Amino acid sequence: MTKGLVRPLFALAVLLGSGASHTQSQAARVPVVLISIDGLKPEYVLDADEHKLKLPSLRRFLKEGAYASGVRGVVPTVTYPSHTTLVTGVSPAKHGIHANTTFDPFRKNQGGWYWYAEDIQVPTLWDAAAAAHLSTANVHWPVTVAAHIDANLPQYWRAGTPDDRKLLRILATPSLLDALEKELGIYADGIDESITGDENRAKFAARLIELKHADFTMVYLTALDHEQHGSEPFSRESGETLERIDAALGRILETVQRVYGGGAAVCVVSDHGFVRAEKAMHLGVAFRKAGLIEVDEKGNITGWRAAVWSAGGSAAIVLKDPKDAATRARTADLLAKLASDPANGIARVVEADELHRRGGFPEAQWLVAPKPGYVAGENMSGEMVTASTVKGMHGYWPDLAEMNASLFVMGPGVKAGKSLGVIDMRAIAPTLAHFLGVGLSAAELGALDLN
Repeated sequence: MTKGLVRPLFALAVLLGSGASHTQSQAARVPVVLISIDGLKPEYVLDADEHKLKLPSLRRFLKEGAYASGVRGVVPTVTYPSHTTLVTGVSPAKHGIHANTTFDPFRKNQGGWYWYAEDIQVPTLWDAAAAAHLSTANVHWPVTVAAHIDANLPQYWRAGTPDDRKLLRILATPSLLDALEKELGIYADGIDESITGDENRAKFAARLIELKHADFTMVYLTALDHEQHGSEPFSRESGETLERIDAALGRILETVQRVYGGGAAVCVVSDHGFVRAEKAMHLGVAFRKAGLIEVDEKGNITGWRAAVWSAGGSAAIVLKDPKDAATRARTADLLAKLASDPANGIARVVEADELHRRGGFPEAQWLVAPKPGYVAGENMSGEMVTASTVKGMHGYWPDLAEMNASLFVMGPGVKAGKSLGVIDMRAIAPTLAHFLGVGLSAAELGALDLN
Protein backbone atom coordinates (compact mmCIF):
# COMPACT_ATOMS: atom_id res chain seq x y z
CA MET A 1 0.00 0.00 0.00
CA THR A 2 1.38 3.41 -0.91
CA LYS A 3 1.52 6.12 1.77
CA GLY A 4 -0.96 8.20 -0.21
CA LEU A 5 -3.62 5.55 0.27
CA VAL A 6 -3.09 5.05 4.00
CA ARG A 7 -4.91 8.09 5.40
CA PRO A 8 -8.02 7.89 3.13
CA LEU A 9 -8.51 4.28 4.18
CA PHE A 10 -8.29 5.08 7.91
CA ALA A 11 -11.98 5.92 8.24
CA LEU A 12 -12.93 2.57 6.70
CA ALA A 13 -10.40 0.75 8.89
CA VAL A 14 -11.73 2.42 12.02
CA LEU A 15 -15.32 1.57 11.15
CA LEU A 16 -14.46 -2.04 10.41
CA GLY A 17 -12.55 -2.29 13.67
CA SER A 18 -15.18 -0.65 15.83
CA GLY A 19 -18.22 -2.80 15.33
CA ALA A 20 -18.66 -3.13 19.07
CA SER A 21 -19.30 0.59 19.32
CA HIS A 22 -22.40 0.28 17.15
CA THR A 23 -23.99 -1.96 19.77
CA GLN A 24 -23.62 0.72 22.40
CA SER A 25 -26.21 3.43 22.83
CA GLN A 26 -25.24 7.08 22.53
CA ALA A 27 -25.88 7.39 26.28
CA ALA A 28 -23.22 4.76 26.97
CA ARG A 29 -20.51 6.95 25.49
CA VAL A 30 -18.40 8.85 28.00
CA PRO A 31 -16.48 12.02 27.03
CA VAL A 32 -12.74 11.72 27.62
CA VAL A 33 -10.21 14.37 28.62
CA LEU A 34 -6.68 13.01 28.16
CA ILE A 35 -3.89 15.01 29.83
CA SER A 36 -0.21 14.19 29.48
CA ILE A 37 2.40 15.42 31.94
CA ASP A 38 5.65 14.72 30.14
CA GLY A 39 8.19 12.84 32.26
CA LEU A 40 5.86 12.23 35.22
CA LYS A 41 7.33 9.31 37.13
CA PRO A 42 4.64 7.47 39.13
CA GLU A 43 6.67 7.88 42.32
CA TYR A 44 6.07 11.62 42.24
CA VAL A 45 2.41 10.95 43.00
CA LEU A 46 2.44 7.58 44.75
CA ASP A 47 5.21 8.71 47.13
CA ALA A 48 4.37 12.42 47.23
CA ASP A 49 4.70 12.64 51.01
CA GLU A 50 8.13 11.05 50.92
CA HIS A 51 9.21 13.65 48.38
CA LYS A 52 7.48 16.43 50.35
CA LEU A 53 5.27 17.37 47.40
CA LYS A 54 1.86 18.98 47.60
CA LEU A 55 -0.11 17.50 44.71
CA PRO A 56 -3.80 17.62 45.67
CA SER A 57 -5.09 17.33 42.10
CA LEU A 58 -3.01 14.29 41.19
CA ARG A 59 -3.54 12.67 44.58
CA ARG A 60 -7.29 12.88 44.02
CA PHE A 61 -6.96 10.11 41.46
CA LEU A 62 -5.58 7.72 44.08
CA LYS A 63 -8.76 8.02 46.14
CA GLU A 64 -11.38 8.67 43.49
CA GLY A 65 -10.06 6.70 40.54
CA ALA A 66 -7.77 3.94 39.31
CA TYR A 67 -4.04 4.17 38.85
CA ALA A 68 -1.03 2.15 37.69
CA SER A 69 1.99 1.61 39.87
CA GLY A 70 3.92 1.89 36.62
CA VAL A 71 3.39 1.95 32.86
CA ARG A 72 5.91 -0.05 30.86
CA GLY A 73 6.78 1.99 27.81
CA VAL A 74 7.81 1.42 24.23
CA VAL A 75 11.11 1.42 22.34
CA PRO A 76 12.45 4.07 22.54
CA THR A 77 11.11 5.62 25.76
CA VAL A 78 10.98 9.14 24.33
CA THR A 79 8.16 11.61 23.86
CA TYR A 80 6.83 11.32 20.31
CA PRO A 81 6.78 7.52 19.90
CA SER A 82 5.22 7.19 23.37
CA HIS A 83 2.53 9.80 22.78
CA THR A 84 1.59 8.14 19.52
CA THR A 85 1.30 4.77 21.27
CA LEU A 86 -0.93 6.44 23.87
CA VAL A 87 -3.47 7.33 21.13
CA THR A 88 -3.12 4.24 18.91
CA GLY A 89 -2.45 1.28 21.18
CA VAL A 90 0.43 -0.02 19.04
CA SER A 91 4.22 -0.04 19.12
CA PRO A 92 6.33 2.53 17.23
CA ALA A 93 7.35 0.08 14.50
CA LYS A 94 3.67 -0.26 13.62
CA HIS A 95 2.44 3.31 14.08
CA GLY A 96 5.39 4.83 12.25
CA ILE A 97 6.73 7.40 14.73
CA HIS A 98 10.05 5.73 15.45
CA ALA A 99 11.79 8.46 17.48
CA ASN A 100 11.39 12.14 18.31
CA THR A 101 13.43 13.20 15.30
CA THR A 102 13.29 11.70 11.84
CA PHE A 103 16.11 9.56 10.49
CA ASP A 104 18.55 12.10 9.08
CA PRO A 105 22.01 10.61 8.50
CA PHE A 106 23.33 13.73 6.72
CA ARG A 107 21.75 16.06 9.33
CA LYS A 108 20.06 18.16 6.68
CA ASN A 109 16.62 18.34 8.32
CA GLN A 110 17.88 20.83 10.93
CA GLY A 111 16.71 18.71 13.84
CA GLY A 112 13.21 18.24 12.46
CA TRP A 113 10.79 16.20 14.56
CA TYR A 114 7.90 13.90 13.64
CA TRP A 115 5.38 16.75 13.84
CA TYR A 116 2.99 15.62 11.11
CA ALA A 117 -0.04 13.40 11.69
CA GLU A 118 0.22 12.00 8.17
CA ASP A 119 3.25 10.00 9.34
CA ILE A 120 1.06 7.94 11.69
CA GLN A 121 0.34 4.70 9.86
CA VAL A 122 -2.58 3.35 11.93
CA PRO A 123 -5.89 4.82 13.16
CA THR A 124 -5.71 7.11 16.19
CA LEU A 125 -8.31 7.86 18.83
CA TRP A 126 -9.20 11.07 17.01
CA ASP A 127 -9.70 9.08 13.79
CA ALA A 128 -11.96 6.64 15.64
CA ALA A 129 -13.90 9.52 17.19
CA ALA A 130 -14.37 11.20 13.81
CA ALA A 131 -15.63 7.95 12.28
CA ALA A 132 -18.22 7.77 15.07
CA HIS A 133 -19.22 11.43 14.52
CA LEU A 134 -17.74 12.50 17.86
CA SER A 135 -16.13 15.91 18.35
CA THR A 136 -12.44 16.34 19.15
CA ALA A 137 -10.11 19.03 20.50
CA ASN A 138 -6.37 19.30 21.11
CA VAL A 139 -3.91 21.55 22.90
CA HIS A 140 -0.28 20.84 22.01
CA TRP A 141 -0.42 17.02 21.70
CA PRO A 142 2.57 15.69 19.73
CA VAL A 143 2.28 14.54 16.10
CA THR A 144 -0.96 16.44 15.42
CA VAL A 145 -0.07 18.85 12.62
CA ALA A 146 -2.89 18.48 10.03
CA ALA A 147 -4.63 15.84 12.16
CA HIS A 148 -8.36 15.33 11.63
CA ILE A 149 -9.22 17.13 14.88
CA ASP A 150 -12.11 19.59 15.03
CA ALA A 151 -10.41 22.17 17.25
CA ASN A 152 -6.67 21.71 16.88
CA LEU A 153 -3.76 23.62 18.40
CA PRO A 154 -0.93 21.29 17.34
CA GLN A 155 2.57 21.21 18.74
CA TYR A 156 5.00 22.76 16.30
CA TRP A 157 8.10 24.92 16.26
CA ARG A 158 10.97 25.47 13.92
CA ALA A 159 13.39 28.30 14.60
CA GLY A 160 12.03 29.48 17.94
CA THR A 161 11.53 32.96 16.50
CA PRO A 162 8.34 35.05 16.16
CA ASP A 163 7.84 33.60 12.68
CA ASP A 164 6.97 30.28 14.36
CA ARG A 165 3.82 31.93 15.70
CA LYS A 166 2.70 32.82 12.19
CA LEU A 167 3.15 29.26 11.09
CA LEU A 168 1.26 27.87 14.09
CA ARG A 169 -1.63 30.21 13.29
CA ILE A 170 -1.82 28.61 9.84
CA LEU A 171 -1.47 25.06 11.16
CA ALA A 172 -4.15 25.45 13.84
CA THR A 173 -7.84 25.08 13.06
CA PRO A 174 -8.77 28.22 11.07
CA SER A 175 -9.63 31.22 13.30
CA LEU A 176 -9.37 29.12 16.50
CA LEU A 177 -6.15 30.65 17.79
CA ASP A 178 -7.26 34.19 16.93
CA ALA A 179 -10.54 33.75 18.78
CA LEU A 180 -8.89 32.31 21.88
CA GLU A 181 -6.11 34.90 21.97
CA LYS A 182 -8.59 37.78 21.80
CA GLU A 183 -10.04 36.51 25.04
CA LEU A 184 -7.04 34.96 26.83
CA GLY A 185 -3.99 36.80 25.52
CA ILE A 186 -1.01 35.41 23.64
CA TYR A 187 -0.72 31.63 23.34
CA ALA A 188 2.60 30.03 24.36
CA ASP A 189 5.18 29.50 21.63
CA GLY A 190 5.58 25.91 20.47
CA ILE A 191 9.19 25.78 21.58
CA ASP A 192 8.32 27.13 25.05
CA GLU A 193 8.64 24.28 27.56
CA SER A 194 8.65 26.43 30.68
CA ILE A 195 6.16 26.14 33.52
CA THR A 196 4.61 29.45 32.46
CA GLY A 197 4.10 27.88 29.03
CA ASP A 198 2.27 24.96 30.65
CA GLU A 199 0.11 27.29 32.73
CA ASN A 200 -0.74 29.20 29.58
CA ARG A 201 -1.72 26.04 27.68
CA ALA A 202 -3.76 24.77 30.61
CA LYS A 203 -5.70 28.06 30.52
CA PHE A 204 -6.34 27.65 26.80
CA ALA A 205 -7.31 24.01 27.33
CA ALA A 206 -9.84 24.89 30.01
CA ARG A 207 -11.43 27.52 27.80
CA LEU A 208 -11.50 25.14 24.84
CA ILE A 209 -13.33 22.59 26.98
CA GLU A 210 -15.86 25.27 27.96
CA LEU A 211 -16.41 26.39 24.39
CA LYS A 212 -16.40 23.08 22.52
CA HIS A 213 -17.69 20.48 24.99
CA ALA A 214 -15.74 17.99 22.88
CA ASP A 215 -16.23 14.26 23.21
CA PHE A 216 -12.45 13.73 23.16
CA THR A 217 -9.96 16.37 24.30
CA MET A 218 -6.15 16.05 24.49
CA VAL A 219 -3.85 18.32 26.49
CA TYR A 220 -0.05 18.06 26.63
CA LEU A 221 2.11 19.71 29.33
CA THR A 222 5.90 19.79 28.94
CA ALA A 223 7.56 21.66 31.79
CA LEU A 224 8.35 18.77 34.12
CA ASP A 225 10.30 16.98 31.41
CA HIS A 226 12.17 20.18 30.59
CA GLU A 227 13.06 20.80 34.22
CA GLN A 228 14.21 17.23 34.86
CA HIS A 229 16.58 17.48 31.90
CA GLY A 230 17.94 20.67 33.41
CA SER A 231 18.15 19.79 37.09
CA GLU A 232 17.57 15.97 37.29
CA PRO A 233 14.51 14.04 38.53
CA PHE A 234 13.28 14.78 42.06
CA SER A 235 15.31 17.97 42.27
CA ARG A 236 13.83 20.84 44.23
CA GLU A 237 13.18 22.67 40.97
CA SER A 238 11.43 19.66 39.45
CA GLY A 239 9.21 19.34 42.50
CA GLU A 240 8.28 23.01 42.40
CA THR A 241 7.47 22.72 38.70
CA LEU A 242 5.23 19.71 39.28
CA GLU A 243 3.37 21.49 42.08
CA ARG A 244 2.54 24.31 39.68
CA ILE A 245 1.47 21.79 37.03
CA ASP A 246 -0.75 20.18 39.64
CA ALA A 247 -2.41 23.54 40.30
CA ALA A 248 -2.97 24.02 36.56
CA LEU A 249 -4.40 20.50 36.38
CA GLY A 250 -6.76 21.44 39.20
CA ARG A 251 -8.14 24.30 37.13
CA ILE A 252 -8.73 21.93 34.21
CA LEU A 253 -10.49 19.46 36.52
CA GLU A 254 -12.73 22.24 37.82
CA THR A 255 -13.68 23.11 34.25
CA VAL A 256 -14.38 19.48 33.38
CA GLN A 257 -16.67 19.20 36.39
CA ARG A 258 -18.49 22.39 35.45
CA VAL A 259 -18.93 21.38 31.80
CA TYR A 260 -19.62 17.65 32.05
CA GLY A 261 -20.72 17.23 35.64
CA GLY A 262 -19.57 13.78 36.73
CA GLY A 263 -20.11 12.40 33.27
CA ALA A 264 -16.59 12.60 31.79
CA ALA A 265 -13.54 10.40 32.21
CA VAL A 266 -10.30 12.22 32.95
CA CYS A 267 -7.08 10.36 32.24
CA VAL A 268 -3.66 11.69 33.25
CA VAL A 269 -0.73 9.92 31.62
CA SER A 270 2.96 10.36 31.03
CA ASP A 271 5.24 9.10 28.33
CA HIS A 272 8.31 7.84 30.20
CA GLY A 273 10.27 8.01 33.41
CA PHE A 274 13.64 9.63 34.07
CA VAL A 275 17.09 8.90 35.44
CA ARG A 276 19.93 11.15 36.45
CA ALA A 277 22.47 11.78 33.66
CA GLU A 278 26.20 12.32 34.16
CA LYS A 279 28.05 11.28 31.00
CA ALA A 280 27.49 11.27 27.24
CA MET A 281 28.78 8.55 24.91
CA HIS A 282 29.37 9.79 21.39
CA LEU A 283 29.14 6.77 19.12
CA GLY A 284 29.66 9.01 16.10
CA VAL A 285 33.25 9.56 17.22
CA ALA A 286 33.97 5.82 17.11
CA PHE A 287 32.05 5.31 13.87
CA ARG A 288 33.99 8.12 12.23
CA LYS A 289 37.33 6.72 13.33
CA ALA A 290 36.28 3.31 11.99
CA GLY A 291 35.49 4.81 8.59
CA LEU A 292 31.78 4.05 8.84
CA ILE A 293 30.92 7.76 8.73
CA GLU A 294 32.76 10.29 6.56
CA VAL A 295 33.05 13.96 7.54
CA ASP A 296 34.55 16.94 5.73
CA GLU A 297 36.85 19.58 7.20
CA LYS A 298 33.86 21.58 8.45
CA GLY A 299 32.42 18.62 10.31
CA ASN A 300 29.61 17.97 7.83
CA ILE A 301 28.73 14.35 7.15
CA THR A 302 29.51 13.54 3.52
CA GLY A 303 28.98 9.77 3.49
CA TRP A 304 27.96 6.88 5.71
CA ARG A 305 27.82 3.12 5.78
CA ALA A 306 26.41 2.88 9.30
CA ALA A 307 24.52 5.75 10.92
CA VAL A 308 23.79 6.54 14.56
CA TRP A 309 20.17 7.55 15.28
CA SER A 310 20.21 8.94 18.82
CA ALA A 311 17.18 8.81 21.10
CA GLY A 312 18.23 10.17 24.47
CA GLY A 313 19.10 7.09 26.50
CA SER A 314 19.61 4.86 23.47
CA ALA A 315 20.93 4.92 19.93
CA ALA A 316 19.76 2.91 16.93
CA ILE A 317 22.35 1.80 14.39
CA VAL A 318 21.18 1.78 10.77
CA LEU A 319 23.14 0.23 7.91
CA LYS A 320 22.93 2.04 4.59
CA ASP A 321 22.86 -1.34 2.86
CA PRO A 322 21.67 -4.11 5.21
CA LYS A 323 22.83 -6.67 2.63
CA ASP A 324 26.41 -5.43 2.78
CA ALA A 325 27.91 -8.33 4.75
CA ALA A 326 31.32 -6.72 5.13
CA THR A 327 29.94 -3.51 6.66
CA ARG A 328 27.58 -5.50 8.86
CA ALA A 329 30.46 -7.56 10.26
CA ARG A 330 32.64 -4.49 10.65
CA THR A 331 29.91 -2.64 12.55
CA ALA A 332 29.11 -5.64 14.74
CA ASP A 333 32.78 -5.98 15.66
CA LEU A 334 33.01 -2.28 16.52
CA LEU A 335 29.91 -2.42 18.73
CA ALA A 336 31.20 -5.50 20.53
CA LYS A 337 34.54 -3.79 21.16
CA LEU A 338 32.85 -0.62 22.45
CA ALA A 339 30.52 -2.58 24.71
CA SER A 340 33.43 -4.55 26.20
CA ASP A 341 34.96 -1.39 27.68
CA PRO A 342 33.04 -0.41 30.86
CA ALA A 343 34.22 3.19 30.47
CA ASN A 344 31.95 3.61 27.43
CA GLY A 345 28.81 3.09 29.54
CA ILE A 346 27.09 0.55 27.29
CA ALA A 347 24.75 -1.79 29.15
CA ARG A 348 24.04 -3.99 26.13
CA VAL A 349 23.76 -4.06 22.37
CA VAL A 350 20.28 -5.24 21.35
CA GLU A 351 20.21 -7.32 18.18
CA ALA A 352 17.69 -6.69 15.38
CA ASP A 353 15.45 -9.68 16.17
CA GLU A 354 14.84 -8.59 19.75
CA LEU A 355 14.61 -4.91 18.85
CA HIS A 356 11.98 -5.51 16.18
CA ARG A 357 10.08 -7.99 18.35
CA ARG A 358 9.76 -5.20 20.93
CA GLY A 359 8.41 -2.84 18.27
CA GLY A 360 11.33 -0.44 17.98
CA PHE A 361 13.30 1.05 15.06
CA PRO A 362 12.33 -1.26 12.18
CA GLU A 363 15.06 0.35 10.02
CA ALA A 364 17.82 -0.47 12.51
CA GLN A 365 20.08 -3.48 12.82
CA TRP A 366 21.09 -2.80 16.43
CA LEU A 367 20.15 -0.65 19.41
CA VAL A 368 22.87 0.50 21.76
CA ALA A 369 21.40 0.64 25.26
CA PRO A 370 23.53 2.74 27.64
CA LYS A 371 23.77 2.23 31.36
CA PRO A 372 21.64 4.61 33.45
CA GLY A 373 23.57 7.83 33.80
CA TYR A 374 24.91 7.76 30.25
CA VAL A 375 23.16 9.48 27.34
CA ALA A 376 23.62 9.14 23.58
CA GLY A 377 25.62 12.16 22.45
CA GLU A 378 25.81 13.72 19.00
CA ASN A 379 29.52 14.64 18.68
CA MET A 380 31.50 13.45 15.67
CA SER A 381 34.92 14.43 16.99
CA GLY A 382 36.74 14.65 20.28
CA GLU A 383 36.44 12.18 23.15
CA MET A 384 34.16 9.16 22.95
CA VAL A 385 32.82 9.89 26.48
CA THR A 386 32.30 13.38 27.86
CA ALA A 387 30.36 15.03 30.65
CA SER A 388 26.66 15.19 29.87
CA THR A 389 25.17 18.58 29.06
CA VAL A 390 21.88 17.50 30.70
CA LYS A 391 21.29 16.25 34.24
CA GLY A 392 18.36 13.96 33.52
CA MET A 393 17.41 11.69 30.62
CA HIS A 394 15.00 9.05 29.33
CA GLY A 395 15.00 6.89 26.21
CA TYR A 396 16.50 3.84 27.95
CA TRP A 397 15.38 0.26 27.35
CA PRO A 398 11.81 0.06 28.70
CA ASP A 399 12.48 -2.89 31.02
CA LEU A 400 14.41 -0.47 33.24
CA ALA A 401 11.95 0.27 36.05
CA GLU A 402 13.05 3.89 36.22
CA MET A 403 11.58 4.37 32.73
CA ASN A 404 8.05 3.51 33.90
CA ALA A 405 5.45 6.13 32.99
CA SER A 406 2.19 6.99 34.79
CA LEU A 407 -1.54 6.41 34.44
CA PHE A 408 -4.28 7.94 36.60
CA VAL A 409 -7.95 7.82 35.57
CA MET A 410 -11.28 8.67 37.14
CA GLY A 411 -14.78 8.82 35.75
CA PRO A 412 -18.01 6.85 35.33
CA GLY A 413 -17.57 3.18 36.12
CA VAL A 414 -14.03 3.53 37.46
CA LYS A 415 -13.56 1.86 40.82
CA ALA A 416 -12.27 4.30 43.43
CA GLY A 417 -8.84 3.52 44.82
CA LYS A 418 -8.11 0.67 42.40
CA SER A 419 -4.45 -0.15 41.79
CA LEU A 420 -3.82 -1.67 38.39
CA GLY A 421 -0.23 -2.68 39.12
CA VAL A 422 2.28 -2.34 36.30
CA ILE A 423 0.56 -2.11 32.91
CA ASP A 424 1.58 -1.99 29.26
CA MET A 425 1.35 1.45 27.62
CA ARG A 426 -0.42 -0.11 24.63
CA ALA A 427 -3.46 -0.85 26.81
CA ILE A 428 -4.27 2.82 27.45
CA ALA A 429 -5.69 3.76 24.03
CA PRO A 430 -8.12 0.79 23.91
CA THR A 431 -9.28 1.75 27.42
CA LEU A 432 -10.05 5.30 26.30
CA ALA A 433 -11.73 3.95 23.17
CA HIS A 434 -14.01 1.91 25.43
CA PHE A 435 -15.11 5.07 27.25
CA LEU A 436 -15.80 6.76 23.92
CA GLY A 437 -17.72 3.76 22.62
CA VAL A 438 -15.43 3.34 19.62
CA GLY A 439 -12.92 0.75 18.47
CA LEU A 440 -9.29 0.86 17.40
CA SER A 441 -8.74 -1.57 14.55
CA ALA A 442 -4.97 -1.85 15.00
CA ALA A 443 -4.73 -1.95 18.81
CA GLU A 444 -2.39 -4.70 20.03
CA LEU A 445 -3.99 -5.13 23.48
CA GLY A 446 -7.45 -4.96 25.03
CA ALA A 447 -8.85 -2.38 27.43
CA LEU A 448 -7.92 -2.32 31.10
CA ASP A 449 -10.43 -3.47 33.70
CA LEU A 450 -11.17 -0.33 35.71
CA ASN A 451 -14.25 -1.67 37.55
